[in-house]
Amino acid sequence: MYLGIEIGGTKLQLAIGTGDGSPLVELVRTDIHREDGAGGILRHIETIGRALIARHHPTAVGIGFGGPVDAEAGRTITSHQIEGWTDFALTEWCLETFGLPAALSNDADAAGLAEALFGAGRGHRVVFYITIGSGIGGALAIDGRVYSGGGGIASEIGHLRPGLDASDPRATVESIASGFGIAAAGKSWLREEKFSHRLAADLLARCDGRIEHLSGRIIAEAAAAGNEAAQRIFARAIQTLGWAIGQTITLVAPQIVVLGGGVPSIGETLFFAPLRQEVARYVFPPLAQSYAIVPAGLGEAVVVHGALAVAKALK
Repeated sequence: MYLGIEIGGTKLQLAIGTGDGSPLVELVRTDIHREDGAGGILRHIETIGRALIARHHPTAVGIGFGGPVDAEAGRTITSHQIEGWTDFALTEWCLETFGLPAALSNDADAAGLAEALFGAGRGHRVVFYITIGSGIGGALAIDGRVYSGGGGIASEIGHLRPGLDASDPRATVESIASGFGIAAAGKSWLREEKFSHRLAADLLARCDGRIEHLSGRIIAEAAAAGNEAAQRIFARAIQTLGWAIGQTITLVAPQIVVLGGGVPSIGETLFFAPLRQEVARYVFPPLAQSYAIVPAGLGEAVVVHGALAVAKALK
């Protein structure tokens, strides 16, 4: 039995399982408050983790972390969303706190491993997984193993720069096509409109008049309902993501591209169908019939399933 931990930008999940894709024995989820920083998240992990360990007696811990990591050293490099994670010795902290050996993975790598082994990518030799939520991450799995590059970081599709003019490192696919990116575009448009436009009034009504509560999902729902401004914002996000996936397929030729996270849960009509059209526009033509783009199969537990598999692989 193992303890799997997912540390995301908006949620924290801890689970007990066998690491082989079987149903989880127990799963605990809590929301993350960004203002609490890494220290607040660690306090939650300690409290929840101790209770799970007392009930189930796992032998190791696996972690899927929402940001770049040095997996070999067991250290987080940084978080693009939560303060306090820069160069943090997370596996050492787990050993000191729980008395258990731990292994660390980027959350997208953990999710990609899980989908390749147990989910929508099962049975395919080359799988590219993308999570599109508060951020955007990617993972390339070949023959059931995640490719980690020459220095431990690879497949960062969300940090591609969309176009020659994107010289600012913050001008990324993630800044446009993630849930936060879509929401930021909507908020920016609302401020420019000074809330007087009828389309702006519709968006404001959907977030109870509080612009800070505008989310990517609200914009997607408004787009589905015919709000032209929301449609333009969402279409730009889909086009940008489609461009990035087209480049990725051209480079690594996966047999299947698996998409998880909150944004793809919007569904086939609003998300997957237009995305496939954008990918087809940008992909290398000889590869046009070589891939499938499908939703993830493991739902919101995908990262903890991967974290459990990472823990199981500890020797």
